[in-house]
Amino acid sequence: MNRVNLVLLWHMHQPQYRDPATGLYVLPWTRLHALKDYWGMVRTLSEFPNFHATINMVPALVAQLEEYASGNFSEPWFDLAFRPAEDLNPGTKKALLDRAFQINHEHLMSRWPRYTEIFQRVRSAEKDMNPATLLSLRDWRDLQLLSQLAWMDEFWLASDETLIALEKKGANYTEEDKQALKQKQLALLREVLPEYRRAAESGQVEISTTPFYHPILPLLCDTDIARVSNPYAPQLQPQFKHPEDALEQLRRARAYHAKLFGREPAGLWPSEGSVSDEALDIAMGQDFQWFATDEGVLGRTLGVGFGRDGAGIPENADRLYSPLKVRRNGKEIVGFFRDHMLSDLVGFVYSRMGAMAAAEDLHQRIRAIGERVNTGRPLTVSIILDGENAWEYFPGSGRDFLRHFYGSIQNDPDVRAMTVSEALAAAGEIPAVESIVPGSWINANFDIWIGHREDLAAWRMLSKARDVYGDCLARRERNVEDAPDARQLSAAYEALLAAEGSDWCWWYGPEHSTSNDSEFDAFYRTLLTEVYLRLGLEPPPELAEPIKALPEQALKVAPQAPLDVKVDGHESSYFEWLGAGLYSADRRGGSMHGRASLLHELHYGFSDDWLYVRVDLIPEAQANLREGVIRVSVRAAQEVRVILPIREGKLGELQVEVNEACLLGARQYVRAAYGQILELAIAKTLIETAGHNSLRLGTSLWEGGLPVDMLPADGFLDVQLGADAFAWEKS
Repeated sequence: MNRVNLVLLWHMHQPQYRDPATGLYVLPWTRLHALKDYWGMVRTLSEFPNFHATINMVPALVAQLEEYASGNFSEPWFDLAFRPAEDLNPGTKKALLDRAFQINHEHLMSRWPRYTEIFQRVRSAEKDMNPATLLSLRDWRDLQLLSQLAWMDEFWLASDETLIALEKKGANYTEEDKQALKQKQLALLREVLPEYRRAAESGQVEISTTPFYHPILPLLCDTDIARVSNPYAPQLQPQFKHPEDALEQLRRARAYHAKLFGREPAGLWPSEGSVSDEALDIAMGQDFQWFATDEGVLGRTLGVGFGRDGAGIPENADRLYSPLKVRRNGKEIVGFFRDHMLSDLVGFVYSRMGAMAAAEDLHQRIRAIGERVNTGRPLTVSIILDGENAWEYFPGSGRDFLRHFYGSIQNDPDVRAMTVSEALAAAGEIPAVESIVPGSWINANFDIWIGHREDLAAWRMLSKARDVYGDCLARRERNVEDAPDARQLSAAYEALLAAEGSDWCWWYGPEHSTSNDSEFDAFYRTLLTEVYLRLGLEPPPELAEPIKALPEQALKVAPQAPLDVKVDGHESSYFEWLGAGLYSADRRGGSMHGRASLLHELHYGFSDDWLYVRVDLIPEAQANLREGVIRVSVRAAQEVRVILPIREGKLGELQVEVNEACLLGARQYVRAAYGQILELAIAKTLIETAGHNSLRLGTSLWEGGLPVDMLPADGFLDVQLGADAFAWEKS
């Protein structure tokens, strides 16, 4: 086989959450990911010294990590979590409930039974009474501690005596326990950046950078570039055109990186893989040697496609698995192009598989590239993705998957994991072009950031603030008497650069939504307001009005009546599923882009003897589903999993597993049919509910041996039991 030089780049990124006016961290995600992901990702790599990798650190993130490491930070959620429970008042209790359950329930919350217990009690009381009055002092103290313990790094949880004791205790925590955990968090925050420096100094890790506040550089240079990538994109009028800001974002990133890590960065992951000729010209002028983006940009630049065969091998693979030089105006920079399929398997699919099976699948796919793509020279395969958010969807923060994968690659003589700079040195002769088609890693365009009316509204506000700043700067340069002074201009420009970050428009428009939408929206407008205030001006009234429309919430309806379902794959009558429970989610993405939306709705209900489940696919997905597997899982005292293969668009022979053991004679316990809908009946006698007030219900769709969608997206829906829930009497 051809030698494969594997380039793995983990992108570490959180936006600037520190309010420049108050100094408060308005959201806690930098701290929480520092505790759960940033240190541990490098620490796990150190166990495999021959596996080299690149980690991209956004400067705005690193600046926050520095402040957290100092211990001199102000974050309301941190203060609230460690406040004496006796000092909580109705307002702080509500804030605690609002924040404490913003966590992946399947993998982070569920491992702590007491945490889950409190959540279920609060949720069950939400409609009937104020949940804040439901909890005892003991409950509040346990909730405070567990909401923080759940974010601690896996290695620390397994090796630190204090954390081991807290995990073993499980409940009935004291104020002393909370203070002990607080000190452990502060200690771990101090370790994050030194761990990165050690890894970089050892040569195992190359640290690259991104424009300081993570802006979309091509759009800063000229928003009209969006219509080059997509001629149907809406046009911002007048256009935003400030390449000098793009240059400043890169200058600051380069200087800060050198200050922190002792050397200037060789490489650049431009925010969201966003490139254009003008943006690359600026990067070359700052002496960057390499950049990375997505295969979609490469395909459009070369005029070729990368459609995959059944084994995932792309067309024109020799073009994809090679770096490419961009030569312009006597300078050059080398591009690396992420294998979109492999990167998305890690980010969105492997979390739904066992760790060893997922790691082996990825390893074999990489080997298959070397075996089937014959070029007579080493192949450069680039896997590039978010290095933090994906791990919430993996058991154990993905560490078992990473260890299996790193180990298998380290022991494979035909695959060598390299930093980007090492791969550049080993690439040999590299083809060149004089221009690149503008685009990002998402659909090779910029629609996510400037394709919706909410995006345009945000850009107009930014453009207006930028013009005001420019006018004040010009007045200062002309020595106009009442012009803002240098200090005011500097503070206003800092807020402006932060507002240029890509994160705000990520949440505008219909593509992405979280429970923090309103907070992201408010903070963006706070940054722009700060520009005016620093300049001694009155902010325009529009900055007081939300940009983001309220997101549609998932529709959850509890069962209203017993069911009598004819299991035939069709809605036999209007009344058949009338009174069923329903889970119908807004399928917009969360913090990560790319999760497939194929499953539409989940209906469920009970008769005296059966649990009935109905799964509706999105019509387009059902029309295209010829081969696949639908899995329905029910968890209480044990897990019952029904595996329903689809062959040539029809239901094949089903299989039932109980606690992963195959059940013989499954037909007497389970009935299923697939037509317009999937209908399923599971005998109550198969579901052990003793000691349980609820069961958990979920479904997933698998294609080609890989899970491609889940409903609910985080794994399971909690279904209440008891006669009043039209289920059965609680055991």
